[in-house]
Amino acid sequence: MTARRRFRRFHPRRPCSAAPRSPRHPLRVRLRRYTALAATAALSGPLLTGCGLLPGEARADDETVKVMTWAPQHTHAAAMAGMTAMAQAYARWINTSGGVAGRRLEVLTCDERNDRLAAARCADRAADEDVVAVVGSYSRHGHTFMPPLEGAGIPYLGGFGVADDEFESPLSYPVNGGLPVLAAGNGRQLAAGGCTDVTLVRPDTVGGDQLVPLLDAGLRDGGADAAAPVRDVAAPEDATSYLPSARRALDGAEAATASGAGTPCVTAVLGGRTDTFFDSFRRLAPEDAGVTTASVLGSIRQNLVDSTGGAASSLEGTYATGWYPTADDPRWDPMRRVVRGHAFGDDRIDPDDPGVRTTWIAYTVLRAALEEIGPDTPVTARSLRTALDEGPAFSTGGLTPKLRWQYDDLLSAAEFPRIVNTSVTYQRVRDGRLVSVHDGFVDVEKSLQADDDLG
Repeated sequence: MTARRRFRRFHPRRPCSAAPRSPRHPLRVRLRRYTALAATAALSGPLLTGCGLLPGEARADDETVKVMTWAPQHTHAAAMAGMTAMAQAYARWINTSGGVAGRRLEVLTCDERNDRLAAARCADRAADEDVVAVVGSYSRHGHTFMPPLEGAGIPYLGGFGVADDEFESPLSYPVNGGLPVLAAGNGRQLAAGGCTDVTLVRPDTVGGDQLVPLLDAGLRDGGADAAAPVRDVAAPEDATSYLPSARRALDGAEAATASGAGTPCVTAVLGGRTDTFFDSFRRLAPEDAGVTTASVLGSIRQNLVDSTGGAASSLEGTYATGWYPTADDPRWDPMRRVVRGHAFGDDRIDPDDPGVRTTWIAYTVLRAALEEIGPDTPVTARSLRTALDEGPAFSTGGLTPKLRWQYDDLLSAAEFPRIVNTSVTYQRVRDGRLVSVHDGFVDVEKSLQADDDLG
């Protein structure tokens, strides 16, 4: 494995006497981050004491560790209420089992509402409530929630992986590689599936722009023809119909077939609207079109396959690249037992949902980190960061590779240095179920670094 590089941009744990360190290679730092941090420092300067800690820095008392989980709950777009419900079920389970290192776990929840102002309010509340961490949460609005957390020194453990800031801030501890890893992994999976002409349908956004080189890098690393770059179809993010985009994708695939260029494949990464695209695509494509379809975890999930017809779904046969093992894997059994025993029939929790799974994994890491701190050391945001920064590699029961955030574990890619888990799983929809088509994890670190070198 290629050696990872160390990064240090802003770190509240730096000793008072330590001189600033220069990064090992240029980092494309966003000015808004520094502007926000400067504003925070200016406002809180009179309150700073000693080594730059705020007097009210989050700390658990001797009996309770207080954390927060947030996600969009009461919204039609990207509703992820299962994540906050899973966090509460986890707390009930762990507390009936004696807590963690003798301490009770208290979980606060916040409705992020898929809104940047609501996300900022959740982060402000986390600081006001003196939580020691934000755990297993979902938000696309990292530019509004990370500065308040950084100002209060609160770690963000196990975000869903949809905000760029999750892979940049030194107070973020991601448990998966987010969309960058999925895009690179999807390219690798398509190459392994024999795709030689690939069309990517993605949102017409800055984030969507980043998917094209990542998918290209994965295809090259997987052995696909480097002379056939990805055909890019940028689609409106809020479209209610994808017939024009489906027509462009189909025309490209048919042209590739007619020219003998190879096996055409169409991959769509459109979040909650992916099913709308594939429905349009299937209606346009003739039965003998011979086009392989694909997507990634989050854009395609089991409940989506179920709701669109199961084995008769337009998603039947579609390749899917994920972060975690498939639903039938026995490594999910502990989570399912907790849901059965402590969720009290809460129908917001779908054990097959990637958000629920991410929350479970994040709390698994939190528990391991708290046990590393032990019963005799006060649990604070700082001591939790120390455990995460300097502690051992934490096991997630095989649901991910072991996770550790020491400097040597960080990815040497300028755009997302906080990624420590560069693994994906290969899945496919067969007979209406997402099933594994590759044993174990596939590491796409090389593809991520190749994309960064080209960028």
